[in-house]
Amino acid sequence: MMHEWIPREFAFLDAHVPTLFVAFLLAAAAIWLIDKVLAAWGIYELVWYPALLRVSLFFGLFSVFGLMVY
Repeated sequence: MMHEWIPREFAFLDAHVPTLFVAFLLAAAAIWLIDKVLAAWGIYELVWYPALLRVSLFFGLFSVFGLMVY
């Protein structure tokens, strides 16, 4: 069942851009804010590899946004 209110692609400056690009930008902005909060709380001092946590949080959030689109 396809959602009628979410287009598969849209025109931006005469170029067709997939909706997943918007989901990517939203995930990047959300992870930037989450990263600031986690750094302020000192969570990164408790994890084994902070970069891996950042990447895994980004891909998890991007997957959630992507599933919301498709």
